[in-house]
Amino acid sequence: MAVPLRMISNKRGVLARLKSLINSQLLQSRSFDSSVPKGPAQDQLSAAETGFDYSACRDRFDISKWKALDARELGITSSMVSRSSWFVLKSLQSKGFKSYLVGGCVRDLLLNRTPKDFDVITTAKLMQLRKQLRHLARAEVVGRRFPVCLVHIKGSVVEVTSFETVTQTSQATEQFLNSLLPKCSNKEDLFRCKNSLHRDFTINSLFYDPFDNKIYDYTNGMADLRSLKLETVIPAQLSFKEDPGRILRGFRIAARLGLSLSRETEAAIWTYASLVKDLNKQKIMIELNYMLSYGAAEPSLRLLWKFKLLEFLLPVHAAYLDEQATKEDAQASTMLMKLFFHLDNLVGCDRPSDCSLWVGLLAFHLALVKNSQDALVVWTLASVLYHGDWEGGVKFAKEHAKMCVNFAPEIRRSSIYKSDEEIAKAVTKLAYSAIDSIPALVEDSSLLKSLSRYPSFPRSGIVIELAIDGPATDTPVLEV
Repeated sequence: MAVPLRMISNKRGVLARLKSLINSQLLQSRSFDSSVPKGPAQDQLSAAETGFDYSACRDRFDISKWKALDARELGITSSMVSRSSWFVLKSLQSKGFKSYLVGGCVRDLLLNRTPKDFDVITTAKLMQLRKQLRHLARAEVVGRRFPVCLVHIKGSVVEVTSFETVTQTSQATEQFLNSLLPKCSNKEDLFRCKNSLHRDFTINSLFYDPFDNKIYDYTNGMADLRSLKLETVIPAQLSFKEDPGRILRGFRIAARLGLSLSRETEAAIWTYASLVKDLNKQKIMIELNYMLSYGAAEPSLRLLWKFKLLEFLLPVHAAYLDEQATKEDAQASTMLMKLFFHLDNLVGCDRPSDCSLWVGLLAFHLALVKNSQDALVVWTLASVLYHGDWEGGVKFAKEHAKMCVNFAPEIRRSSIYKSDEEIAKAVTKLAYSAIDSIPALVEDSSLLKSLSRYPSFPRSGIVIELAIDGPATDTPVLEV
């Protein structure tokens, strides 16, 4: 029997054809513009400009609360550090510079999780670092407002910052923060504590010295980590006003680690969430990709929806969720969240998805909302993609489509007696309908047209900025 849907005739053909169609549609719809204009809130404002009173958080940096903990007693050893990061750390130490692991990698090691990357901070200046490594690795200093050194080692990249860099970011803010530093004769403690003041959340402000096997905590980050609480280093109202991007990072971290938000943090998010719209769109896209590609998409979407930011980032899907929320529990569909729940079970920090996967899921869901499908058709498309074989996929779908599902308006009760020819035509139509739904995610005009389905929902929001070339996870471009 000839099957009209040629793309599902074999395993490679399915994936290649679907991705090819997605890419061609995206090329026609919108290409990424690397010269994205900076929003007015992209750069942090100085303390003088914002009128912040940093003295309100003086008690958070009481020297009596500083801790130097034995990393081994906490289950952390140098063998857990990536080879490339360890190479950088040892190279710096051999030249007389102090260096530490800092930020999210320390947090993840303490939680026995796989870090996305290992960030190094050193007493060396970045140009000194580049000079020291010039015969051992390729090192480049990038960034103007906050320069970092990217060290390329055997296919991996280690991001290195300098203690000196922090003092150059904002002199006015630095003066305010310096006034919070307690009197201390230990210069190394002061270096580390001063750097902690500039970080977003307490659980991201921990330092790990793999040579002395010490964890340094100046902001009570260990206590917040034990209680699984997300707390800003400086008061949340000040922190989010100074840098609204911390709201998105906070959601990403809270979703991935299952952290609770304090009342103070929640109140500050409600107050300053609107400032997220003024951020550099390129940065917004990077944060959205981090949320949806690294195993915490479903809880991230719930947080974005709860705090009304999903209506800005993914407006059509926010409108859909709002509509479902007005229905009684027995009638409300949970399919969108279920799709991303199952995606989260497949990916993680050590195996992130390409962003084409979550874009495809969003488009697939839009296609089902616009035109509900027979359960057998949905099962067939999914199982053929999984099995890579038409006959095996159809057989599997027919066996499972009899299962009772309650995903209205997306899925109708299954008609299990359809012929294979009818199934093939319906699956083909559904696949192309998903492709045709992509413009609603990446084009302003198509977005507004899709929002017309929800008359009471605001006609606003952004479209996803995508590019066909370049890495998808750690750079300002997203690849599909």
